[in-house]
Amino acid sequence: MKRWYLYPFSLGYHLITAIRNRMYDWGIFKSTKFTTPIINVGNLSVGGSGKSPMVMYLACFLSKHYRTGVLSRGYGRLTKGYMITNYDSNYKMVGDEAMQLFERFKNRFVIAVSEDRVPGAHKVINDMDLNALVLDDAMQHRKIKAGFTILMTDYNNPYFKDHLLPAGDLRESRAGAKRANIIMVSKCPDELTEESKQYYISRIRPSANQKVFFSSINYDENVYGRDKILPDNNLNYYDILLITGIANPKPLLQHLAKFSKRVKHLKFRDHHNFSEDDIKKITAEYKKLGEYKLILTTEKDYVRLKTFDYLRDIVYYWPINVVIDKKEEFNEIILDYVKNN
Repeated sequence: MKRWYLYPFSLGYHLITAIRNRMYDWGIFKSTKFTTPIINVGNLSVGGSGKSPMVMYLACFLSKHYRTGVLSRGYGRLTKGYMITNYDSNYKMVGDEAMQLFERFKNRFVIAVSEDRVPGAHKVINDMDLNALVLDDAMQHRKIKAGFTILMTDYNNPYFKDHLLPAGDLRESRAGAKRANIIMVSKCPDELTEESKQYYISRIRPSANQKVFFSSINYDENVYGRDKILPDNNLNYYDILLITGIANPKPLLQHLAKFSKRVKHLKFRDHHNFSEDDIKKITAEYKKLGEYKLILTTEKDYVRLKTFDYLRDIVYYWPINVVIDKKEEFNEIILDYVKNN
């Protein structure tokens, strides 16, 4: 979203972020380097760019070869400090994204949260004896010098077409992309032509040590509720109340339109903590629907909505996974980095 009338303020923002980055580049601000391989997944813009599915993919893939952990700040939680996600955790303690990871993968890899990333990384690596750590959303958190960085950019809103806050949505200038080892163009259409790929590569202009990859979102063939599974092709029999608390629900709406036209969408802000008033609003809208109806949400929102008794048996979530073009090459680059470090 472009807000040209705010462009003069973007000039000031650019000056501040540029000076900060230079301070880290010149070593004036301290950046801690770790002996354990750390992969940072981030972006240049605010809002959703597919970071969470990529973190999920990396942690799941690496855990087949190494003892792996994920560290995030635990955005939206009501607690402070370092914490390991376990069976006693909930989204209020560790945040919705950490809870989502744990509920899908349980103990396949370690999931930790800490708003102070440097001591958090030291603690989770040493206490859990990790061989590899995935940092979630730490592109601008330069106190940690990650050995490998994956920059995510949305196919529908790439960073090279965006502008700095507040006129645009960039958290730092486009030059920040130079710090990435891999630039991943996310949320690509299913039928992505070679011509489109070459256009994006020409606009990104990767340096000799950078690789550009393309990925898309794959929705599960089922939606899941409490002890229930419903095939996606059965959704056309239902009136659907779609609840989203994510940055960009557009891809989900487009996918759902393939299965049902009877959809009422209630949109909340990203990481929204649902209140009792929100639940009353959701309940009222649900009661307006026909005889056959359900509430559908994202996997991340589900860990919050299912805690309300009334919704527990009527809310379903739709899991997603990332599909990477040239996956074997991507996997080999990731494994080589971890193995060699």
